[in-house]
Amino acid sequence: MTALLIIVAAIVLLVIGYVTYGSWLAKEWGVDPSRPTPAKTMEDGVDYVAAKPAVLMGHHFSSIAGAGPINGPIQASVFGWLPVFLWCVLGGIFFGGLQDFGSLFASVRHGGKSVGEIIKDTMGKRAQKLFIIFALLVLILVIASFVNVVAGTFFTAPDAEVTLGFVTNPNGNQTTAMVSVLFIILAIIYGMLTNRMGMKTLPATIIGIAGIVVSLVIGLNVGLAMGRTAWIVLIGAYITIASLIPVWIMLQPRDYLSSFLLYAMMAVAVVGILYSAFAGSATFQLPAFTGWTTGIGPMFPALFITVACGACSGFHSLISTGTSSKQLESEAHAKAIGYGSMLIESALGVISLIAVGMISTGYSADLGSPARAFADGIAAMFYGNTVVAALLTLAVSVFALTSLDTGTRLSRFMFSELFLKEDEATYKDASGIRAFLAHPLVGTLVMVLIGCILGGLSLSQIWGLFGAANQLLAGIALLAVCCWLGEVGKNNKMFYFPMCFMLVATLSQLCITVSKKFAAIGGYAAAHTTAEEMAADPLWGHYFQLIFAAAMIVLAVILVFEAIGTFKRQSARK
Repeated sequence: MTALLIIVAAIVLLVIGYVTYGSWLAKEWGVDPSRPTPAKTMEDGVDYVAAKPAVLMGHHFSSIAGAGPINGPIQASVFGWLPVFLWCVLGGIFFGGLQDFGSLFASVRHGGKSVGEIIKDTMGKRAQKLFIIFALLVLILVIASFVNVVAGTFFTAPDAEVTLGFVTNPNGNQTTAMVSVLFIILAIIYGMLTNRMGMKTLPATIIGIAGIVVSLVIGLNVGLAMGRTAWIVLIGAYITIASLIPVWIMLQPRDYLSSFLLYAMMAVAVVGILYSAFAGSATFQLPAFTGWTTGIGPMFPALFITVACGACSGFHSLISTGTSSKQLESEAHAKAIGYGSMLIESALGVISLIAVGMISTGYSADLGSPARAFADGIAAMFYGNTVVAALLTLAVSVFALTSLDTGTRLSRFMFSELFLKEDEATYKDASGIRAFLAHPLVGTLVMVLIGCILGGLSLSQIWGLFGAANQLLAGIALLAVCCWLGEVGKNNKMFYFPMCFMLVATLSQLCITVSKKFAAIGGYAAAHTTAEEMAADPLWGHYFQLIFAAAMIVLAVILVFEAIGTFKRQSARK
C-alpha cells in the first residue's frame, strides 16, 4: 500500500503544480498564442518544420526521457524513498519544469536558436562561445552514456562468443535489438505516410501502433544477435545518419511513435502498483530514509546530482532550444510541451523508485543495470512475468536511442555554431578551415566518434560525471534564461534560488570528483596489482574524468562571473 500512496501523492502534486505554477509562469513571461513561431516563419523542410502538438509532445518527451529518469532515481534509492520522492516532485515543479519551459520559450523568441544565442544577446559573444564548448562537453557525455545503455540492452554475449545473425527463441536483449531495428523502419514509413503522402495524423497513428504490435510479435519470436562492440559501431552509424536527414523522415515520427511505448510502459507500471497493492503480488521494501551519507556520497550534493533527469536536467534545455523550438506550431503549446513533459518525467522517476523498491531495499550492482532493475521491479508486481520484463527493457532502450539521435543532432548544431561568425548563418557562408569545421558532417562525425569511444567505458565511470555536468548545464541554462528575462523586462525572480542551488550543488560535486581522481591516480599502482584489475579500471579513465571535471569547473565559473556582470548592468539601468 505504501507504493500506491507514493504514486498517488506524486500525481496529485504534479498536476497541481502544472495547473497553478505552470500557468502563472506563462502569464508572467507573456506567452502569446497569436505570435508566429520560427517553425512557420523560418520553415526549411529540414530542421524548421511545424509539428502537431501531439507529435511534438512525443518527440520532446521521448527525447528528454531517455534512460535518465530510470537510471537516476534507482541509483539514488540508496538514500531511501522519501528524499528521492521529494526531489523528483518538488524539483520537477520548481526546478526542472521552470528550466525546460523557460528555455523553450526563450528559444522561440530567438528564432529557434540555442541557449548559446540567448547568452550572446545578454552576456556577449565570449560567453556564448564558452557555453557552446561547455554544452559540447556535456553532449559528448550524453552520447557516451546512452551508447553504453543501448549497447548494454542489445548485445548477446562478449564479442568473441557471438556470431551475427537472426536467432529463434531469443533472449531479452536479442528481442530488444530486433524490435528496435524494426522500429526505425516503421518510423520511416510513418514519416513518408504523413509528410509525403498526405495521410492524416489519426489514421497514420493507428497504422503506426499496429506496426509496433507487429514488431513486438516478431521480436518475441525472432531476435538479432551481435556482440557489444559491433552494436556500438552500428549505433554510431545510425545516429550519424539520423542526425543529418530531415526531421520529418526519422526524428519526428520515431519519437512520436516511441512515446506510445513510454505511455504504455508507465500505464503498465501504474496498473502493476495498483494490482500489487490489493493482490499482494509484491511488497515495497524500500525504507523511507537510510541516512545522510551512503555509498554514493553525502546527500548534498549526491542526491541532487544522481537523480538527474527525474527532477532537473540540463540536457532538456538543449532539446528545448535545439529541436523542439524549431517545431513548435504555436506558443500556446509551449507550457504543455516544455513544462508538462518535465512533470510527466518526474512521475516516471517516482515509478522507477517504486520499481526498485519492489525487489530490494535499495539499488546495488547485484540487481544488474538500473534498466534491468526497473524491468524486474515492475515485472515482480505481475508475479515476475518475463514478457512484461522484456517489453519494459525494450521501452528503456527505445528512449535511450531516441535521446541519442536527438543529442547527436544537437551536437551538430552547436559544433557548427562554434566556428561561425555572427553574420554567417551556415557553413556555406564561412570560408577556409572554418567552412570545413562548420560543415554538418564534420561536427557529427567528430562527436559520434568521441562519444562511441567513451561509450566503451563502464556506465558507472560515465554516469557520475555525466550527472554533475548535466546538472551544471541546468544551472547555466537557468542563469541564461534569467538574464534574458531581465534584459526584456520580464519577471525573473523565480529563477534566483533554483539557479544558485543547482550551480552550488554541481560545482561541489565536480570538486569532489577532482579530489577523488587525484587520490585515485596517486594510489593507482598500489590498488591495481594485476593486468585484470588494470583492464577493469584503466588509469586513463581516471585522467579523463579528472580533466573533464576540471574543465567543467573552469568554464562554469567564468560563465557565472559573466552573468554577474550582466545582472549588474541590468540593475544599473533600473
